[in-house]
Amino acid sequence: MFIRSATALRNDYDGMVRLSKENQEPIFLTRNGDGEMVFLPIELWEKREAELDMLSMLLKREQSRQAGAKTFSMEEMKAITEDVLRED
Repeated sequence: MFIRSATALRNDYDGMVRLSKENQEPIFLTRNGDGEMVFLPIELWEKREAELDMLSMLLKREQSRQAGAKTFSMEEMKAITEDVLRED
């Protein structure tokens, strides 16, 4: 994790891009000593978004399971899959 002033971004954008990409870490930008924004490579942002989407999906499924939704064992899923494949 890196912490830099917003002024550093304005004065050395290319250097900040290089630093963030090389280290694959966000840079926390401050203004007057207070945190203001996070600067990170698009690849890292996309990866984090995909992870958050997956965690959200898992949470919804776990909540559904706890609410009583039907679940299947591995053996049941294997049997269902084999039945579907045999139908084709």
